[in-house]
Amino acid sequence: MELLLMKREEGILSVLADGRRILQIHAEAEDDPENTAVGDIYVGKVRNVVKNINAAFVEFAKGKMGYLSLAEKAVPIHTSGGRQDDGRVLIGDEIIVQIKQEAIKTKPPALTGMIDLTGRYIVLTIGKSGCNVSKKIKDKEKRKYLLELLEEYRQEDFLLIARTNSSEASEKVLRREMEKLIDRYDKLRKEGIHKVAMSRLERALPVYLADIRDGYAAEVDKIITDDQDIYEKVYDHLTENDPESLQKLTMWSPENGKLDAVYNVSRSLEHALMPKVWLKSGAYLVIQPTEALISIDVNTGKAISKKKDVQKTFYKINVEAAREIAVQMRLRNLSGIVLVDFIDMKSEEDQKSLMEILRQEVRKDPAQTTVVDMTKLGLVEITRKKARKSLYEQINSLRGSERKMQKESE
Repeated sequence: MELLLMKREEGILSVLADGRRILQIHAEAEDDPENTAVGDIYVGKVRNVVKNINAAFVEFAKGKMGYLSLAEKAVPIHTSGGRQDDGRVLIGDEIIVQIKQEAIKTKPPALTGMIDLTGRYIVLTIGKSGCNVSKKIKDKEKRKYLLELLEEYRQEDFLLIARTNSSEASEKVLRREMEKLIDRYDKLRKEGIHKVAMSRLERALPVYLADIRDGYAAEVDKIITDDQDIYEKVYDHLTENDPESLQKLTMWSPENGKLDAVYNVSRSLEHALMPKVWLKSGAYLVIQPTEALISIDVNTGKAISKKKDVQKTFYKINVEAAREIAVQMRLRNLSGIVLVDFIDMKSEEDQKSLMEILRQEVRKDPAQTTVVDMTKLGLVEITRKKARKSLYEQINSLRGSERKMQKESE
């Protein structure tokens, strides 16, 4: 697999490709000091506390308000600019918060006082305590070894979690990363409490570097870019955090043609923004995001012309659709509740087989995805964990920002 990094009109694209098949696209604006992103850490000022929803509204940057749930057990770190910490969050408090979810339509960004400092192999969470190992690591001996290693660095003010890929890392690498994370934690606590409200204490990594950190460096054979600036930033990031993967970084040669054209990125992006997806059989999907959920409708299209065994054909179309739905959810970064209207099948055996195939396909997705159940009408509920905006929202947001800048310059 290859990770393609390129600058285009839509911003910086981070594209995961398997051969010539595009699996995932992330888009982000070029580096702008005014932009806020998931993972950014700020000193925020509490502007309002709403008891009936058990939440506070916190101004974390000038004119930017976020939603902080008070249901979290951990109390955010209070800074010296506000009142003394007594275990409560009140109007006027100055607290350290992190953006954990982007703004969605009319909803403000979600904030948390349980700050995550994320490394490639370890996550340090401020506000909890203890040591945990990813549930995806099944080997009992490996789990025991990792827990014992984490326990050596345990402190009451934070939680240490060994990520899934930690099972492949050497003890030296794991120790080095934990020490680096604890240094970040100490700096945040010692220096952050003296910063004024609306100060940004840490910027999140750009999306394309976060993609590399969060597993792509281990998953891909090549990291390819056609942009010198991106190349240098990735080189610096790998040199500091993952020198073993430096050999995978490649500057694309124009002699091979245009990177975009060779991998068909622009066309794949264009298709990923369209509601209709054609299947090889002649059937098609219609993907429609709504305020509450995403609906996916499976249509027979041209696939049943002159077919005698209609039920058998329905099963084949549904299986083909299930495989493509798993691909499209990842490609488009669809999340939340996804309702799929499969073609109605009479056979319970076919229904069970379809559900098992769908479950197998979504297991390939790195995002937590669960196939819930199928109703008698063929409606299937799927839930997919939200990490970032959908691809459509990412592109729309970038194009909206571009239009705004053009108006301001006129």
